[in-house]
Amino acid sequence: MESRYGRQLELGLFPVPNADDLELVRAQARRAEELGLDLIGIQDHPYQRRYLETWGLLADLIARTERIRFFPDVANLPLRVPAMIAKQAVTLDVLSGGRFELGLGSGAFWDAIGAMGGPVRSPREALESLEEAIEIIRLFWSGERSIAFEGRHYRVQGLHPGPPPAHPIEIWLGVGKPRGLALLGRAADGWVPSLTWARPELVPPMMAAIDEGARGAGRDPGEIRRLLNVSGKIVDGGVSELLVGPPEHWGETLTHFARDLGFDTFLFWANDEPEEQLERFATEVAPALR
Repeated sequence: MESRYGRQLELGLFPVPNADDLELVRAQARRAEELGLDLIGIQDHPYQRRYLETWGLLADLIARTERIRFFPDVANLPLRVPAMIAKQAVTLDVLSGGRFELGLGSGAFWDAIGAMGGPVRSPREALESLEEAIEIIRLFWSGERSIAFEGRHYRVQGLHPGPPPAHPIEIWLGVGKPRGLALLGRAADGWVPSLTWARPELVPPMMAAIDEGARGAGRDPGEIRRLLNVSGKIVDGGVSELLVGPPEHWGETLTHFARDLGFDTFLFWANDEPEEQLERFATEVAPALR
């Protein structure tokens, strides 16, 4: 099945990186690959005491798989400088043989970021810093021998980047406001919101803002990937919530999200019973979508 923008559908997993559930997360990653899913996204909240650090966990999971792709969903920019993010992304891409993409966010939970020593930014500052970060990361991956950038929030001077990535890494943004969506359309490769805040009735103007930003920069909106983190539960019986219902309901709902709203990638976040729910998503929902 294709999305409204003509992109082939992909399906993935969004496991919770609880330290106490490490073996479960490892097992889910291996099983997702065995079941034919396409990618895994790991949320990045370093200030969450129950969570493992995302980049280290990604490296561990990459080493335990062979085909499935990975990305931070999305990387916490305020707690990491852009040049280091670019270096980490390249490293994981090389180690995985080209199976890494970069999800990137401008920051949230500012009190928690401040508690870790990170900058507490206004919405405008957060967006400015995100735009600067994209420029630096692109420069880092450009193949140039030496790069320089002077911005309000970040600066690099005489930096020698390398090695090059194993494949052209995409940058997917977790943004939701009009200016952020316009930036995405101009400068990024994908959008990765969550259904918790990108509700179906809110999505059309968000998609339109991305498309307008893309066309204003001379880009084809169809080049931009549209991912969605979806949470819920596959159950037998009736429908009780938007994504709590039988496999047929899931298939119909996600088909609507793809054909009418424009999403081309769905990452499944099970509300509970993660092992059983992964099996049902991959064996009962995915075939109907594909």
